[in-house]
Amino acid sequence: MNSTGKQHTVVESPYGPLTLVATDGVLSGLYMTGQRHRPAEESFGERVGADEEPFPEVVGQLTAYFAGSLTAFDLPLRLEGTDFQRSVWDQLVRIPYGETWSYGKLAAELGKPNASRAVGLANGKNPIGIIVPCHRVIGASGGMTGYGGGLERKVRLLGFEAASRRL
Repeated sequence: MNSTGKQHTVVESPYGPLTLVATDGVLSGLYMTGQRHRPAEESFGERVGADEEPFPEVVGQLTAYFAGSLTAFDLPLRLEGTDFQRSVWDQLVRIPYGETWSYGKLAAELGKPNASRAVGLANGKNPIGIIVPCHRVIGASGGMTGYGGGLERKVRLLGFEAASRRL
């Protein structure tokens, strides 16, 4: 590990290459190609193989998720953000696989029913996409709203989860 305590690897997925970042051996980032709010590449630390710790467990769980056999991740995560952002991200993992919540419901779950816009901003800055399922948050009318990885990926992820859930 380098002096910054960060390392990264890149793995293929049905949604394009995923960059996995670890800080001090704990997953701290999962970024898609072209993702909004993606940090600069040089901040990811040394590039290592996907077989180097902590990545094998992350890759294994992602592989199982994409195969439709894993519906909840069980990984140590290092979510770096403000207290409010972390509270939003903590709620995201409570959204059941294959279901969606509105920004308003997420705000209400946080005890801040008037904070839908702030929740949306925090949701968009989620550093560990897919595993912390920000794609499961939709607009109040049920419409697809912004997604850091792009709306096409969001629609595909939600469709994949809905189809897998029906099996």
